[in-house]
Amino acid sequence: MTSPTTLSAGELRKAITTYAELLRSHKEVINRLNVYPVPDGDTGTNMTLTIESVTAELDPLGEDAPMADVCRAIAHGSLMGARGNSGVILSQMLRGLVAKFPAHDGVAPSLLAESLEHADVLARQAVVRIVEGTMLSVAKAAAEGARAHCETLTALVRSARDRARTALAFTPEQLPVLKQAGVVDSGGTGLVLLFDALCKVVAGDPLPVAPAADSIVVHVHEQTEIHGEGSIADLRYEVMYLLDADDTKMHAFREVWAGLGDSIVIVGGDGIYNCHIHTDDIGAAVEAALDAGRPREIRVTDLSELVIEERWVREASGLQEIEEIEPVPPTAVVAVVVGDGVGRIFRSLGVRTLVKGGQSMNPSTADLVAAVQATGSSQVVLLPNNKNIRPVAEQVNSLVDQTVTVVPTNSIVEGFAALLEYDPDASAEQNALAMSASACNVVAAEVTRAVRDTSTDVGEVHVGDWIGLSAKGVRSIADSIAGASNRLLAELIRPEHELLTIIEGEGSSPANTRRITEFLSDEYPQIAVEVHHGGQPLYPYYFGLE
Repeated sequence: MTSPTTLSAGELRKAITTYAELLRSHKEVINRLNVYPVPDGDTGTNMTLTIESVTAELDPLGEDAPMADVCRAIAHGSLMGARGNSGVILSQMLRGLVAKFPAHDGVAPSLLAESLEHADVLARQAVVRIVEGTMLSVAKAAAEGARAHCETLTALVRSARDRARTALAFTPEQLPVLKQAGVVDSGGTGLVLLFDALCKVVAGDPLPVAPAADSIVVHVHEQTEIHGEGSIADLRYEVMYLLDADDTKMHAFREVWAGLGDSIVIVGGDGIYNCHIHTDDIGAAVEAALDAGRPREIRVTDLSELVIEERWVREASGLQEIEEIEPVPPTAVVAVVVGDGVGRIFRSLGVRTLVKGGQSMNPSTADLVAAVQATGSSQVVLLPNNKNIRPVAEQVNSLVDQTVTVVPTNSIVEGFAALLEYDPDASAEQNALAMSASACNVVAAEVTRAVRDTSTDVGEVHVGDWIGLSAKGVRSIADSIAGASNRLLAELIRPEHELLTIIEGEGSSPANTRRITEFLSDEYPQIAVEVHHGGQPLYPYYFGLE
């Protein structure tokens, strides 16, 4: 192919869409570079969702859209759609990259080199505490490579890519946790793909093929302290929101956040900012925004229990349409659910509006507000059914005209139990008291498959093992679903327990369910068992003991 002398609007657009395709194909590999034993949905997922927000802004543009429109779509889409620490940093890099591009002409090599340097500077300005050995190191190396060989566009993009790859390979020498784990930085891995995409569009170079996810081996312990995405460390929660704020108040906001946590990234300007922090104090992290402006689309993730449920969430709409229920109850219930079968059961128990969501794809405050308003009731009980969603749910009452009370359910089975005490004619406060008491009587547990080796209190976990989880973490390890389930239940069942609810998800089978129920019949004949089909991803079985 003939190499272009300048980067046109069409080529920039093609580079972004190619980058999105590369991120999608490498997403699971990038996720595997993290260090928690259950399926993780962090760096690869967050970078992919961020760039897909950009492609969504580009899609409506005509094929001959001018550079100004393409750049505006890239800047706005990345700011509004950024997810996670890596996604917010990527957003700032993209915004810095296109900030100086001309409105109508192509981008000359010298300007592209300058723009990559500008992207690196802005990304570092957005991060409160810079850590080398991350995607920031990769970005800096790429900018230096571009400046070193900007005589032609082809030489520039290849030099940027090669320097980025070298920097990525060096990240384990900069961060001991990476060296211990035997991996390179996950965010840097995702960023290198941007330069692969540019080399494809500009020079026709072949695109990298994602290795098999199971070829990625991570050597870590369950409680290892790590940086960035997937970090358990000492700070438990990831808090993100968009902030409509007075620009003059953002310095004070940054100062407050600097005392609340780490992995702080704040990007934006002209009255709108995307804010990210790891912290133990969710309330303070949100309240700090009120002095600067108005936070919205608040998302909170429990980093110690981050589990990917993205695929199911993204295939479904966020808010399920309300079936016609007459009359409108004085007090309605809104519930966050995962799995079509779970949704049907919640409907049968009287839930008026379902919001579909999962731990790594938490519904936003706006989603929950819309669901509450859609009920038509003057009072609403909200069931988050997930620890990550509870802090966001608590914000809803102040944003709607209805009275909203949150029942702090942490799991689907707790939501089931709560609904057994739901009375549509009672007030939201009365319902919340009765439903909360019912939910507290449930011991929740689940079974999933390990995606990497790790050490736990109950033994060594290897890739492919089935593990049983309770609120205390990994409680059983086995080479079969039924084995892990039965060992888990043996750990949890106490003489006072009378009822076990089993919710079948993807990966369950009649044979495994029979093995579990036969084990219970033999060992715990006093336990009554109810089996329901939930359809939840990743977890063949949810359990609820009462």
